[in-house]
Amino acid sequence: MADSQIGGGQQVLLLPEGSSRLLGRDAQRTNIAVANAVAHAIKSTLGPKGMDKMLVSEMGDIVITNDGATILEEMNVEHPVAKIMVDIAKTQDKEVGDGTTSVVIMAGELLKGAGDLIEQGIHPTTIIRGYKMAAEKAQGIIAERAREVDVNDDATLQKIAMVSMGSKNVGDDNTKAHLCKLVIRAVKQVMEKQSGKLVIDHDFIKLEKKPGKSIADTEFINGVLIDKEVAHPGMPKTVNNAKIALIDVALEIEKTEVDAKIEITSPDQMQAFLQQEERMLKDMVEKIKKSKATVLVTQKGIDDVAQHFLAKAGIMAIRRVKKSDMEKLGRATGGKIVTSLDDLDDKDLGYAGIVEERKIGGEQMIFVEKCKDPKSVTIFTRGGTQQVVDEAERSITDVIGAVSSAIETGKYVFGGGAIEIDIANGLRAYSSDVGGREQLAIQKFADAVEVVPKTLAESAGMDSIDTLVQMRSKHKTKEGSQAGVDIFKNTIGDMLKNGVFEPLKVKQQAIASASEAAEIILRIDDMISSRGRPGAGGGGGGGMPGMGGHGHEME
Repeated sequence: MADSQIGGGQQVLLLPEGSSRLLGRDAQRTNIAVANAVAHAIKSTLGPKGMDKMLVSEMGDIVITNDGATILEEMNVEHPVAKIMVDIAKTQDKEVGDGTTSVVIMAGELLKGAGDLIEQGIHPTTIIRGYKMAAEKAQGIIAERAREVDVNDDATLQKIAMVSMGSKNVGDDNTKAHLCKLVIRAVKQVMEKQSGKLVIDHDFIKLEKKPGKSIADTEFINGVLIDKEVAHPGMPKTVNNAKIALIDVALEIEKTEVDAKIEITSPDQMQAFLQQEERMLKDMVEKIKKSKATVLVTQKGIDDVAQHFLAKAGIMAIRRVKKSDMEKLGRATGGKIVTSLDDLDDKDLGYAGIVEERKIGGEQMIFVEKCKDPKSVTIFTRGGTQQVVDEAERSITDVIGAVSSAIETGKYVFGGGAIEIDIANGLRAYSSDVGGREQLAIQKFADAVEVVPKTLAESAGMDSIDTLVQMRSKHKTKEGSQAGVDIFKNTIGDMLKNGVFEPLKVKQQAIASASEAAEIILRIDDMISSRGRPGAGGGGGGGMPGMGGHGHEME
């Protein structure tokens, strides 16, 4: 495979020994098979009745989850096409925080449909053109069907949050409702208006977790939780109406930048040297006292002597706090991070109703709470085991994404596969207007989008074909666009009555990412791998990396 022939049967070596190459139809078949295998691996996790996956790393760490992006990341896939599938899940996760499983299974179905068309002799560029037209039309259909949601409409936001939380295995409905309320409160607290638009920065919703108690004990902290302890036992453990100094300065005697030598020849000089050091540290503490700060938070270290002086002054000090936590503290308390003690005055101080060290799960943590109007808050997740806490945290991250997407765009669509059937019906009608070979690709796009209701029906134990047929006919009636899969009753239900709403942005991003990924993969007709495998004798046997010799040992 590593060489090619020219006229007269003469061989020309093109690639180094041990390389491999897949050409034309073989490359396309292999890529489609790999993409399908990735989609198939996470397909069963979709929806409220989806199953979980257990992933064990080389180190023996266990992850139990049904979050698409997490599963793909932990799977440690090797094949380049599988990595593209992982990337679309990551993009979906970063952009909207939810819908990671849907986007991967949709991309898998798009490629499967394209594979059928290629076998029928349709050129990949024709399929790509059809897919581009279908994706554009689909975006229009979603936008048409979308409904408005107001930022103050807590009832609708709660429904959107509950749908996102629905597929997660984190306690009963009451627990899920409790977590959703916390998320809505947190999102609303940190959102800001920028040039007339609402913007939500997820970084300012801090997620802290500790095993212990149950998920129902997860709490909202109107401020920041820091996983540190008070620097000195003599310092107060609780400070009410705290004035907080945020400094990026070490309360230590700094070493000189250049190599310097101090010669001490007598005990007196030694004593004077130590006293001078002490005086310098005392001066630093005096500057902090002068600013009337009662709590000191620093990104750097604090010398033992400085700790002693701070404790005597009744100031609570926390050291070696992460830069990200310092920024969150600044936004929560209204304080400014100061890089020079000479510049520290009471205008730079932040305020918190209470700063307290508490023992959680055998470890000390510092709660900075009751801030006036914090622009950074914390959700403190609890749960029975480390795995439960981790999954609860992933669920909360998804809900934060769903709620903020709904608030930022101000629109939602019906879930339960309802919007997907609308898209599919719209695309089939559109394909007959388009004509030509592209219409076959548009029809395949319609089939691929329907994988969502089909999978939802399968995971609920319903007949997927019957469900699709019934939903298609219902969606052709006037009130039909509300019909979706009611997983809990194993029937087709009214998604408006059931309150199954999903953010518009999640669906739009899923369609865009899935179609773009399918287009990239379909364009590939030659795969050259220069990574010779150990012990690969002779000219380039073996398949592509991570596929074994035959090309798709993916599952």
